Amino acid sequence: MSGGFTTVYGRNLVGELPNFVHRPYLVVTMDDLWPRFEAALDGPGMAGVHLVRTLELAELEGLLDELPTCASVIGLGGGQAVDVAKFIAWRRRLPLFQVPTAMTVNAPFGHRSGLRRDGIVRYMGFAVPEAVYVDFDVVASAPPGLNRAGVGDILCYHTAHLDWRLTRDLGREERQWPYDERLVAAARERLDAVLGALDDIHDVTDHGIRTLMDAHCWGGDTFHASGWNPRHIEGVEHFFFYNLEKRMGRHFIHGQPVGLGIVLGSVMHRSGADEMVAALGRVGVDIRPEAMGVTWEEAEGAMRSLGTFVREAGLWHSIADERAVDDDIVSEVRDRIAAAYGAWEGPS
Repeated sequence: MSGGFTTVYGRNLVGELPNFVHRPYLVVTMDDLWPRFEAALDGPGMAGVHLVRTLELAELEGLLDELPTCASVIGLGGGQAVDVAKFIAWRRRLPLFQVPTAMTVNAPFGHRSGLRRDGIVRYMGFAVPEAVYVDFDVVASAPPGLNRAGVGDILCYHTAHLDWRLTRDLGREERQWPYDERLVAAARERLDAVLGALDDIHDVTDHGIRTLMDAHCWGGDTFHASGWNPRHIEGVEHFFFYNLEKRMGRHFIHGQPVGLGIVLGSVMHRSGADEMVAALGRVGVDIRPEAMGVTWEEAEGAMRSLGTFVREAGLWHSIADERAVDDDIVSEVRDRIAAAYGAWEGPS
């Protein structure tokens, strides 16, 4: 599977960075990760380290003048760290090197940063890294739940395609995004590859890492390559996630609420819910609200208000515009998840 940024797979890749990145370099990472990688990156070639605290655009803009002068940016971490690294590299017009520490999202492979404006996700900027470095040992050492949750950004193609076909059939296609079976087929190829490697992804083997990261690489790039068209890669499942995040006022492990949104969207479309629940359960992504630190009532609130949210946020047409989430839909989602995962008994 080709397409996307230059991606390097290997081992001891973090330790090699100081030998070739432009100096002095700024490391953008997270509080919990820096102690682990400080010895490899801290030295005379480092301008400083920025520990990500926010994704709010206004706060990030204010941060730019406070950062040290540097010749390149290293993004080290999950979605938040690499998105902020992209933003800094874009605004300062600097070379960028990305090192994802888990398979959680496709953010290392996307051109734009997923930031927040008044709590609502907005994709902005443009940054192409010199390369994305996927270190097998670094990724394998991440918490298993983070790695497994990465399938959410690929399984979501299922509901995205249902939304796009619905829009076509109703004659509500956006002028800039007419339905394109070639894009759907290309996305389905990546989805099928991931579905065929669920056990390896669950166990975080080298093959599992390559399969999911290759799919992420394609998924991150195709948004730009298709003319900033999100239709074949994102739909109602992400809208649910955005709504839940806004209502709760905090961030989540991306694949968990997206996974719950995939089941919700599948039930709303009446298509593929069995396959999606089975895949999420097999790979080990716990999509029960309690596993995300929210109650079922809070999750239901995000489901029932989905139609209002997509209209107020100006999101593209989906099943949320055509079908309200009622008691029957909520009950079916709850029943399917309870049957697959059982009752919540606290963290395992």
